Amino acid sequence: MNFCSHCGEPVRFAIPEGDDRPRYLCDACGSIHYQNPRIVAGTLPVHDGRILLCRRAIAPRRGYWTLPAGFMENAETTLEAAARETREEACAEVAIHGLYTLINLPHINQVFMIFLADLEGGFAAGPESLEVALFGEDEIPWDELAFPTIERTLRHYFSDRRHGAYPLHMSDISPEDRERYFGSA
Repeated sequence: MNFCSHCGEPVRFAIPEGDDRPRYLCDACGSIHYQNPRIVAGTLPVHDGRILLCRRAIAPRRGYWTLPAGFMENAETTLEAAARETREEACAEVAIHGLYTLINLPHINQVFMIFLADLEGGFAAGPESLEVALFGEDEIPWDELAFPTIERTLRHYFSDRRHGAYPLHMSDISPEDRERYFGSA
């Protein structure tokens, strides 16, 4: 950030008095510009024991498979965001049961929230998907998954399914985890 969104004057990056971390500060109007993590909300849609995945038509990771998920918008709940993203990416309606995975990605300022859901009716590729398909556990394209959050969520699901219980899974993904997944490039 170079300029204040309130008055247009240059900002500086410093720790405000009484705070504990650097923020963008405008000395002209006194505004402090807080930057907060972004929430990614989506669903793990299940139909007859199979999972609905979307092949991404957009960057990042175009051509790789993901669960229907995306950034939450202002003025919507996390459930509304998850259902909207599922409609947008997979043209699908879901019955959402509850939060299933909450994964913190502090190195990229994101919180990933996936809700367990039942697929209701049909599906088709939305504008952000090249294709959508249902996959059984033995059909998951593990080497073609877009993000470590997707792999972690799917592995939890298949393990939980064997035990017949689906608890909330909370975890973190570090830069080292991400590097192991994507390589050092």
